[in-house]
Amino acid sequence: MSGERKALSLRITGRVQGVGYRAWLAGQAMAAGLDGWVRNRRDGSVEALLSGPAEAVDQVAAACRRGPPVALVDRVQMIEAEPPDHPGFTQGRTL
Repeated sequence: MSGERKALSLRITGRVQGVGYRAWLAGQAMAAGLDGWVRNRRDGSVEALLSGPAEAVDQVAAACRRGPPVALVDRVQMIEAEPPDHPGFTQGRTL
């Protein structure tokens, strides 16, 4: 496994609020050893920053296309981003 690291900013739309998406994503990210955060947006989407080993970031980002069992994901927008300025993974408040 290479030491390549990456960070992605994600915007997930669909039925992704009120279905445990934030907690699910936080669990996925923490299990993969990623840094970053996840939060709901007032427009009904979920926003996240994933940072860590490139393979782990890609795996969690791919899982975001499915989400937890009761979610219905319409779209996941991903762009490269700067890593967070803190270690660990957090769930933020709605923005």
